[in-house]
Amino acid sequence: MTKYIFVTGGVVSSIGKGITAASIGRILKSRGLRVSIQKHDPYLNVDAGTMSPFQHGEAFVTEDGAETDLDLGHYERFIDINLTRDNSVTTGKIYNSVISKERHGDFLGKTVQIIPHITDEIKASIKRLNKSGEADLDVIIVEIGGTIGDIEGLPFLEAIRQFRNDIGKENVLYVHVSFFPYLKAAKEIKSKPTQHSIKELRGIGIQPDLLICRSQSRLTETVKDKISLFCDIPRDGIIEMRDVDSIYEVPIVLEEQKLGDLLLDSLKLPTTKPDLQQWREMVYRLKHPEKQITIGVIGKYVRSKDAYMSINEALIHAGSYHKCKIEIKRIDADFLLKNDVKQLLKGINGILIPGGFGIRGIEGKIKTIQYARENKIPFMGICLGMQCALVEIARHKLGFTKANSMEFDPKTPYPILTLMEKQKKITDKGGTMRLGNYDCSLKEDTQAHHIYNKKIVSERHRHRYEFNNDFLSKFQQSDIIFSGINLENNLVEIFELKNHPWFVGMQFHPEFKSRPNRPHPMFVSFIGAAIKNYPKKDV
Repeated sequence: MTKYIFVTGGVVSSIGKGITAASIGRILKSRGLRVSIQKHDPYLNVDAGTMSPFQHGEAFVTEDGAETDLDLGHYERFIDINLTRDNSVTTGKIYNSVISKERHGDFLGKTVQIIPHITDEIKASIKRLNKSGEADLDVIIVEIGGTIGDIEGLPFLEAIRQFRNDIGKENVLYVHVSFFPYLKAAKEIKSKPTQHSIKELRGIGIQPDLLICRSQSRLTETVKDKISLFCDIPRDGIIEMRDVDSIYEVPIVLEEQKLGDLLLDSLKLPTTKPDLQQWREMVYRLKHPEKQITIGVIGKYVRSKDAYMSINEALIHAGSYHKCKIEIKRIDADFLLKNDVKQLLKGINGILIPGGFGIRGIEGKIKTIQYARENKIPFMGICLGMQCALVEIARHKLGFTKANSMEFDPKTPYPILTLMEKQKKITDKGGTMRLGNYDCSLKEDTQAHHIYNKKIVSERHRHRYEFNNDFLSKFQQSDIIFSGINLENNLVEIFELKNHPWFVGMQFHPEFKSRPNRPHPMFVSFIGAAIKNYPKKDV
């Protein structure tokens, strides 16, 4: 029978519930268990696709095209599994489903209420991870978003409270992640906020079995004894999680405190030894680099550290592969437009322009791409980054000085990028882009083909605009190679420049498929080229 682990958080947000849940998944998988994981977000949006990265960080895209919370990216990277839309649950999705059933007549004669109808739908969404016709998973981990005390999270907490009664106490484990502030003046860690957080949780009817203690320094034995006494948590169930240099250290730190054994023992699962050798080797490479380079990430959301989360991690993964520390320098594209590009990019070994939407910052990105192309700096353009590169080349290499994307100038005489045919009649914004996995056929003897060492690859997408094939011959007459094509729609997926150390644009998002122990080949190749560009000489 499947076992369930529910992860909640207290005191403050952003304390690492997602990393904790992902680390638990890594620990269990290292012991040979079949694991899946699910995020419950209490907001009313159906998904994260229409939310600003400034508010909620990046929207992570799954294989089947779901736009989800960035924690699903951590889940995939840590556990090394591909998730689907079933792994992401929101209040909006739950209410939408229940209301649709009510309109259909599924509840005829009944008053539809939060309890039992909403809570039943939440529980059904959890059980849905066990697929019909497949062997049941060993463990399902569920992270409840938000902080204990948030009113919008109450239906989810009630649902997981009921879950233990539904399937038996021996099959459910509650893990609470809480923050322990350090008062510098008093020179001590305070446990009172955590006591109140657990009191709130117990008032709902949930007694945590394990407590993950987030702090900047070590917890004293006195603090642990107090928490055990006042919160009714076994002493060995109080696990420290201090700040570490890399998030990828977290599974190792937790395993060293016997968390894996505690989980197996509590859930009556077979005891097996963990195999974290490859994970430890990856962390060792991260912590003991042999060199360091700087990658400039040019975007419009650079003020938010979470806006380009998957890109940051993919760069780190590739850095680990090359035993190289990656310093990521985030630069606002508008700032580049108004200032000296050469000065701002001094010392940068590679330039990456990520995906995005809207006209703000576009001209700054185009200016940067021209500088990278002309000065032979390794360049990687992802989604919008690729589109900007094609516009730059059209303007400054092919002579189409007024070239643009129709997203930014619908009246441009040279529409290098146009709205995809299937997008022209779409008016709804949520979940309507070209999303998820699509195949890309690679041209032999090209850089892309050498990078992947495959004829066909499958990558995740999130866009509405595409390269206008009316300009295909004009581009091919120069030193541009269209090395990746989606044959189904004759859509350009990858282009590259001849006579340049590394200049590749791609319509898809390779960062979503990168793993710390299996870095994406595009990032591995890009970082390799950037390392060759080190030390950087002034141009």
